[in-house]
Amino acid sequence: MQPRFVRFAGRLGLADAVTVSNAALGFLAAVAATVEPNLAARLILLAAMADGLDGVIARKVGGTPAGEYLDSLADVASFGVAPAILVASVVRGAWSLESEPLLFAAGIACPALFVAMAVVRLGLYTAYDGDAESTEGVQTTLAATILAAGVLAGWFVGPAALVGLTALLAALMVTTVNYPDLHWQDALVMGVVQALAVLLTGFPGEVFAFGLLFVALAYLFLGPRFYWRK
Repeated sequence: MQPRFVRFAGRLGLADAVTVSNAALGFLAAVAATVEPNLAARLILLAAMADGLDGVIARKVGGTPAGEYLDSLADVASFGVAPAILVASVVRGAWSLESEPLLFAAGIACPALFVAMAVVRLGLYTAYDGDAESTEGVQTTLAATILAAGVLAGWFVGPAALVGLTALLAALMVTTVNYPDLHWQDALVMGVVQALAVLLTGFPGEVFAFGLLFVALAYLFLGPRFYWRK
């Protein structure tokens, strides 16, 4: 008997293959977070680039009915679980349960809340906002990008600020604040900055990571009110 995956493979497209690779990158990022947070952050940014690429491919060559469901499932792994484990790993490296119990507890609770809100946000997006040019709540991809860039920014962002950002993003993902989709040229610029933050190491990499963090935070706080609509 032929496996169901093989029988339905013909119904999946190129965009779906990129989406599945996004999920695999999320798993690799989660594993890497336990041993090398900077590598995990780079993998999350790569997953974010793949997430943008699958949308471009779907618009150019067409998507499939399974695409929106695969996309949300992949996003849970790459932009929900992986960044949460990344933050928790940074917390474990900075604080201990014995010496800073309250900070440690907050540093673990906030990533757990982040995962829960990411799942809620992705479910609502798939049900109600999938075809719209804007969406309620911060995009999980943006939230994960902010956290990954914060880790790569090195001395620019400490563990306390990272945990605070995690809590803030968890709350913003389920608000009714309306976030417009990025225009293609803006998404391209952010993709280039992301790529440089991933490829470069040392101080240059930290500079581009901080630049990515600055741009992402600017959209986070100013996008709903000032970002131009189509």
